[in-house]
Amino acid sequence: MAAGERKDWTDDELDLIVADYFSMLNDELRRAPYDKTQHRRVLMGQIGRSNSSIEFKHHNISAVLQLLEIPWINGYKPRAHFQKSIVGAVERYITNHPAALHPELLLSNEIGERPQLFLEPPPELANKAPRPDAAQRLIRKFNPAERDFLNRKLGHDGEQIVFHFERQRLRALDRSDLAKKVRWVSMEDGDGAGYDVLSFDAQGKERFLEVKTTVGSQTAPSI
Repeated sequence: MAAGERKDWTDDELDLIVADYFSMLNDELRRAPYDKTQHRRVLMGQIGRSNSSIEFKHHNISAVLQLLEIPWINGYKPRAHFQKSIVGAVERYITNHPAALHPELLLSNEIGERPQLFLEPPPELANKAPRPDAAQRLIRKFNPAERDFLNRKLGHDGEQIVFHFERQRLRALDRSDLAKKVRWVSMEDGDGAGYDVLSFDAQGKERFLEVKTTVGSQTAPSI
């Protein structure tokens, strides 16, 4: 915090920085260029806060969006220790801009046109940190059945991409025999198998693929 800078943020200041954050996030999801530094400079002129203070608050906003399972801005890694006031500011923004809960709609049909696949080892299990009461209330408020439905559609589309990708990959390896055996398990058998797509490597060894789909970066929450 810069010398002489006010400690507590006002609601007006928080509303400005949250709105600006979502503006950058929307550009990132659309793959449109934007300048984080320039955005911070504009905010510094609007609210009289230091560059480091604004940047730290961006990390706090990412932490709230992480709890809501909404993609956050790449480069602003969530920092969990945030004040209750930032939760209220995010709540006010989403209340006035409900489309913010559905970033998948920003890409329309682009998921089938510009897929990017990240291949990773299975994640390690970890205990989740306790959530502040204000954050728990926010999660309950903004987790409607409609959102669940849209997330399921996003997950379905992601699995479909991987299913066809695996078939094409095996054909490119001159293993059309194995390509025919690739199965979309979650679609054919349901979700009980613990994986979504059954594929193979070039030697015929089985690959059990769990598909996670996001409209954000590799580190953003996925479906």
